[in-house]
Amino acid sequence: MDGGKIRALSGGVNQRRVRNRNERLLMSILQRQGALPGIDLAKRMGLTPPAISTMLRKLESDGLLQRGEPTRGKVGKPSIPMHLNPDGVLALGLKIGRRTADLLLLDFAGNVRASEHTTYDYPLPADVFTFLHDSLETLLATLSAEEIEHICGIGVAAPFELWRWSDLAGPAAEQFKLWKDIDFAEQVARFSDLPIFVGNDATAACRAEHLYGRGKEFRDYAYFFVGSFVGGGIVMNDSVFEGNQGNAGALGSMRATGPMGESRQLIDVASIHLLETRLIEAGLNPDMLWSQPQDWSVLSRYVDPWLGQTAQELAKAALSVCSVVDFEAILIDGAFPADVRQELVERVRRYLVNQDTRGLIVPRIEEAVVGQDAREIGAASGPIFSQFFLNTHAGLSR
Repeated sequence: MDGGKIRALSGGVNQRRVRNRNERLLMSILQRQGALPGIDLAKRMGLTPPAISTMLRKLESDGLLQRGEPTRGKVGKPSIPMHLNPDGVLALGLKIGRRTADLLLLDFAGNVRASEHTTYDYPLPADVFTFLHDSLETLLATLSAEEIEHICGIGVAAPFELWRWSDLAGPAAEQFKLWKDIDFAEQVARFSDLPIFVGNDATAACRAEHLYGRGKEFRDYAYFFVGSFVGGGIVMNDSVFEGNQGNAGALGSMRATGPMGESRQLIDVASIHLLETRLIEAGLNPDMLWSQPQDWSVLSRYVDPWLGQTAQELAKAALSVCSVVDFEAILIDGAFPADVRQELVERVRRYLVNQDTRGLIVPRIEEAVVGQDAREIGAASGPIFSQFFLNTHAGLSR
């Protein structure tokens, strides 16, 4: 990296972007329910119509809301629905995966405006931050000064304890271990003044599904994302629950049983890295799994048994999760083609029928919809959610 600063905002978050609880609640309702007129918002929020009108005018003036087409045909003035202004807020999201890294630009409505992608054998720090620096320059070069001013931060989604997931040896292994002491904010500050929001990659994927996918259909649910290593997230009271240390919903660490009856973790028995190993043993290049656009149909001989094992383990894990919290649903997604996801969900449902469910309320097993980009979309939604939407698990002050 050349060390040049990519400056888009002054340090920190300016006061115009700091929103009180009522404003966050209003925008959260619009995000989840879609466009609504002021009178409906007043009923949902328990506030007077004049109070809502004042708030709507302020948010519209700040460029965060837009007016929809008036609804006519009723007595009195036409109803004007309000909705989030896609151009009002932008955010960047970086996913650091075990095989790929992606950077994308997300708008306030959840639309992906642009993206950059790279692959590697292992995510070494120097390579990842060089990719971020170069991709950030590329993306910002396509934006106007006004659009750049609307960027509220960079979200980073990375696996928990990334430095532990490596079978490298020698100098490369030492470089990989550097992740343990990496301060993301410090690294990014070398070339950008944008605020940094760092989180677990599977939790980020869960947030993406919650905001922009089928998460809108459920109040409380658990979420599995099957990547190189399986992970997850949990949603309670209509918000992603991250926990005291940001590691709630670490479903990949759930107990499982190996083929010899030994104690294992879910990541050891229900992850794509197992399929990679099978391909390598068969003399095939595992990069086939990550080529875009993804198509695993030619690998059905190897994918089918992997699906069987993964589905059985996810079925058992789903019941274990629901023995702690009676989630109404389990959503499943992953870094694989949509047809593979659909087959995996169907198999989990079938395996669940034969499990011992005494004392449990059996959850619905549902297919998530955001797909393989969920982690980077969730990363970009981190800065937006933190500054504009209501987190029911955190105390907010005016």
